[in-house]
Amino acid sequence: MNVAQKVTIRTPDVPKPESFTDPKKAVARLQELYASAVRFLSENFAQALVNGQPETRVRAYYPEIRLTTTTYAKTDTRLSFGHVAEPGVYATTITRPDLFASYLEQQIGLLIESHGMPVVIGASSTEMPVHFAAANDPGLTVPQDGSMEFNLRDNFDVPDLTSTHDDIVNGKAFTYPDGARPLAPFTAQRIDYSLARLAHYTATAPEHFQNHVLFTNYQFYVEEFEAFARHVLADPESGYTSFVSTGNVEITQADAPIPLPAKLPQMPTYHLKRANGSGITLVNIGVGPSNAKTATDHIAVLRPHAWLMVGHCAGLRNSQRLGDFVLAHAYLREDHVLDDDLPIWVPIPALAEIQIALQTAVADVTELEGYELKRIMRTGTVATIDNRNWELREQAGPVQRLSQSRAIALDMESATIAANGFRFRVPYGTLLCVSDKPLHGELKLPGMASDFYKTQVAAHLMIGIRAMERLREMPLERIHSRKLRSFEETAFL
Repeated sequence: MNVAQKVTIRTPDVPKPESFTDPKKAVARLQELYASAVRFLSENFAQALVNGQPETRVRAYYPEIRLTTTTYAKTDTRLSFGHVAEPGVYATTITRPDLFASYLEQQIGLLIESHGMPVVIGASSTEMPVHFAAANDPGLTVPQDGSMEFNLRDNFDVPDLTSTHDDIVNGKAFTYPDGARPLAPFTAQRIDYSLARLAHYTATAPEHFQNHVLFTNYQFYVEEFEAFARHVLADPESGYTSFVSTGNVEITQADAPIPLPAKLPQMPTYHLKRANGSGITLVNIGVGPSNAKTATDHIAVLRPHAWLMVGHCAGLRNSQRLGDFVLAHAYLREDHVLDDDLPIWVPIPALAEIQIALQTAVADVTELEGYELKRIMRTGTVATIDNRNWELREQAGPVQRLSQSRAIALDMESATIAANGFRFRVPYGTLLCVSDKPLHGELKLPGMASDFYKTQVAAHLMIGIRAMERLREMPLERIHSRKLRSFEETAFL
């Protein structure tokens, strides 16, 4: 008869769970618990690489925040966040409390203020994978499974996709194993997974990402963004402090050189930084809804205050010219990459705060307003598809749908970015620039760009930047409105 062996498990010594009414002290304890877990796993793994398989299982746990409330007392529901809906036990596992310190202080502070109850900080029951612990140590790399002399899973916890999911944001009634309901939209494992993916896809560290994110599908915008960054870095009154390029190259002087990388990552990303993360990040996602979903899936864990799409599109109306702007107020979703997470019957509403910021920015940059602004900008439905060469197929069906939807432009990213913004509760918007008119014989071919088009493209990025600067001045409770919240929401943004 086989008798199951009893496995000895070693864990770090950590403080017992403790109540806190001071958000700063609560975050300090989270940092202490996280650092202890990371240090314990990293040191034991480094020893295993030298000395061979440990004699015991080595395990550490993510820290957690926990709130228990027993009253239906009314909270200030003018805010869309900062409170729980009803009595119960709520919790969230935490990773990288150093990276999220300001966010955590803000959210914990609102929670304590709203309910008059302390939060409890302690170790959770969720194991920390050694891969994510080792990510904190640049000198430590976890080899692929099978390349070591012992099976890694026999002694260390590894990433588990069954616990790395979007059940909370997708509204699937997720609870933790002990029945606690979620306080935050993502679990620690889900965040760690995305932080690792971000570094891979963008070739910049998550620490550089700013709270306002621009997405584009055209390299020209990157060049314009760097030129703008150098301009504002030369102005000590601008508030911008540095510019970060691919490979984490950071400059603080306007004329500092930026070496060209040996190769670009899949989604080159650039950060124009300000204090408290209030600057602007630009991501060149390339072409297609899959890239758009990938980028937004991972950036969402950083909880940005807004993201906007500023890219190229096909104009669908004969009255449009190359270089005209399109402000999306609705989306026809034929991208299909989000159908399983957000059914196509879910409406993606335009957000007034974003729309006003974008339209005002267009007026500011072009110096046009009122009826004159209509000469270069139309507001309407943007259709997003997953077939770049849709024109080569039978056109009667697609054109009829485009006409019935009142679409004025077509691209491959905007609806995906907006829909994922809706899904992740990140305010979103779209301002596109017409680069071709395939239904009217103006295909995207070399030499077709007019001077008007070239001028408009140069202004396009500046409009996105100006819109973000307007949104930056808005109070959080205004931009993170209740329009993006469902029946029962997490207390944290």
